[in-house]
Amino acid sequence: MGDVLIALGGNVGDVRATFNKAIAHICGMAQAALLARSSDYATPPWGETQQDRFINACIEIETALDPHALLFTLHRIEQKFGRNRLNETRWGPRTLDLDLLAYDDVTIARPELTLPHPRLFERAFVLVPLVEIAPDRVIAGRKVRDALARLSTEGIERLPELG
Repeated sequence: MGDVLIALGGNVGDVRATFNKAIAHICGMAQAALLARSSDYATPPWGETQQDRFINACIEIETALDPHALLFTLHRIEQKFGRNRLNETRWGPRTLDLDLLAYDDVTIARPELTLPHPRLFERAFVLVPLVEIAPDRVIAGRKVRDALARLSTEGIERLPELG
């Protein structure tokens, strides 16, 4: 069983409801156990800044799927929620973005999959929710909380729990 960290993001539609449904799909389709779920955070857009704020969160799961099979499953779930990776603007608006951040201590460098995620340590919008669920996790020799300490968290706001 692999211990996996996944980032969720989106800024189109009812993103928080999408997250809850997507997490259920991840657990079902990946035959995974949900170990932890962060709060949801409103975050400034990245890259293409002329768009609505994003909502971001992270989860930790345990699954028997290998990293490539899990990535395929995550992409299928994105499609179920209206994402079309072939016809979208890079860093543009999206209903659901699922990024495989880390899978145990596996390192992969292939065109279709890089682990750990290559831009993980550049993105406070990923590290803030990740610190909430795995502050002491070491990824690529760096502790998650230490990586976040090097970045600005300006504009990132923890959202209240849904009632």
